[in-house]
Amino acid sequence: MTGEKLRTILATDCGSTTTKAILIELTDEGYRLKTRGEAPTTVEAPFEDVTKGVLNAIMEVEELSGLKILDGDQIIHPMKDDKTGVDVYVSTSSAGGGLQMMVAGVVKAMTGESAERAALGAGSIVMDVLASNDGRLPHQKIERIRQLRPDMILLSGGIDGGTVSHVVELAEILAAANPKPRLGQNYKLPVIYAGNIKAQDSIAKTLGEITDLDMIENIRPVLEYENLGPARDKIHDLFMEHVMAQAPGYKKLMTWTDAPIMPTPGAVGSLIEMVAKKENISVVGVDIGGATTDIFSVFQGQFNRTVSANLGMSYSVCNVLAEATLENVLRWVPIDIDEGTLTNRIGNKMIRPTTVPQSLEELIIEQAIAREALRLSFIQHKSFAVSLKGVQQERTISDAFDQSGSGETLVDMMDLDLLVGSGGVLSHAPRREQAMRMLIDAFVPEGITQLAVDSIFMMPQLGVMANIENEDMAESAREAAVEVFEKDCLIRLGTCIAPVGKPKPGSVILTAEFEIPGEAKKVVELRTGEIIVIPAPYQAIRAKLTPAKSMAIGKDKGESHETDIYGGTVGLIFDGRGRPFELSTEKSKRIENLNKWSKSTNEYPDAARGGA
Repeated sequence: MTGEKLRTILATDCGSTTTKAILIELTDEGYRLKTRGEAPTTVEAPFEDVTKGVLNAIMEVEELSGLKILDGDQIIHPMKDDKTGVDVYVSTSSAGGGLQMMVAGVVKAMTGESAERAALGAGSIVMDVLASNDGRLPHQKIERIRQLRPDMILLSGGIDGGTVSHVVELAEILAAANPKPRLGQNYKLPVIYAGNIKAQDSIAKTLGEITDLDMIENIRPVLEYENLGPARDKIHDLFMEHVMAQAPGYKKLMTWTDAPIMPTPGAVGSLIEMVAKKENISVVGVDIGGATTDIFSVFQGQFNRTVSANLGMSYSVCNVLAEATLENVLRWVPIDIDEGTLTNRIGNKMIRPTTVPQSLEELIIEQAIAREALRLSFIQHKSFAVSLKGVQQERTISDAFDQSGSGETLVDMMDLDLLVGSGGVLSHAPRREQAMRMLIDAFVPEGITQLAVDSIFMMPQLGVMANIENEDMAESAREAAVEVFEKDCLIRLGTCIAPVGKPKPGSVILTAEFEIPGEAKKVVELRTGEIIVIPAPYQAIRAKLTPAKSMAIGKDKGESHETDIYGGTVGLIFDGRGRPFELSTEKSKRIENLNKWSKSTNEYPDAARGGA
């Protein structure tokens, strides 16, 4: 295999309900997705063996591709000939509820947040953050640990060489709780210590006997520097060794794969991180699921991930309503509907979480809820993705303790190059225009931003491919991940061009001059409150964008901007609603505007009602 390119790659993602398999092949035009298959996940009774679902999904790929991949319940790899076997098999998983962790740090807003960032970046759900200053009494912390039963605990605290007493106290609380793991009764709970190296001996004395303790480098060796890599790597290793090994059928699955199984969100995050680095761009990615919404971002080279564990489209839909309020959901509905009807419809979704909308009205309501779930998740993400609490910075000791001074969010929407959406409500929206509108309304991009959705949610499989460490395979697996991401995974919706500033009613806020290849030169005059969509293919289109004096399309107000913009399945979207964007509080005016924007973007073309 050395030096040769991989010809076929098989990758699976074992989700909580569905196991998805994709087959990637090397063709004359590079690596492409050949086919995909899916089957129900079989981690629970009556099967209690995750490999059964994996084999069923692979059988579907076999049928569709004409390739013989299985020999009984064995995957044939490496490839024997053109019709038999695959070169590499890899997998990700969030079956069995994913990786559930607790983290602990001495100061909640410093080492506690650093530990949380490390755990989230590795693909876990953080159930709670314990800290010396979190206001809870020791017995309350002990009770909380016993109640939650995490898969793993990450303990941090103190800079190297600093005081040891606080972090040792946290270790004593863990020891008193003596937590039992969620899966598997016969092994000790994994605990990672990533704090002050001076405290390592005391921590070993306190936790060494009753937990499976690993000591790694401090995640906060000095106040103004965060060192998350070693903690993230160790979490991955222990996830494989302990959590995965306890879930039914995983031991067998681990012997099949050519690279360690990764938690699904960790794999998605590493793909987004890799794309941002390769293209040298700022990226925001979102995966909106039934129970949670994950947001990933890379700004200034810094990767961040947050999990909004109570914001989702099926099991958590009532939480969205509670957090967003009925009024905020209703403001996105372009029809006159009373609050009682809306509440009942959302209640029905909660009772039957896997149902899909059966009428246009249900679809409009579901997409209104999605806007709020995305908006709230992004607010949480922005408050978490901050410059130190995480980045190397020159700062004084007093600055470091005054955490309000460090809360500058890294998320700069004017700097954002690419916004990628995935999850059923975005990837499977009946029209791409609807996905585009949801992304723009929820994230409110500024300036010039490319928009895309993941066609069939294959980012996890591509992420694990990009992380193969075997030297013989790594280069072509990474190449395959990037090429398939670009060509088959992303559906390019187009570019959103949104001038920033408070526009005057009725005035022209942007003039755009551009030429789509093969067409006459176009001049678009965008007025306050308008959305204009110009159909254009996904290719570089040279454009001159001139904002009004009070508006900005780049960094400075009134400054012209010459750049390449890209079309897509929707095209070029000129958004003249102003930034910050505010919906009218007057009901009839708001519904009129929503219907106007729906019509101009062709969002619900079959809606006869009110010109929607």
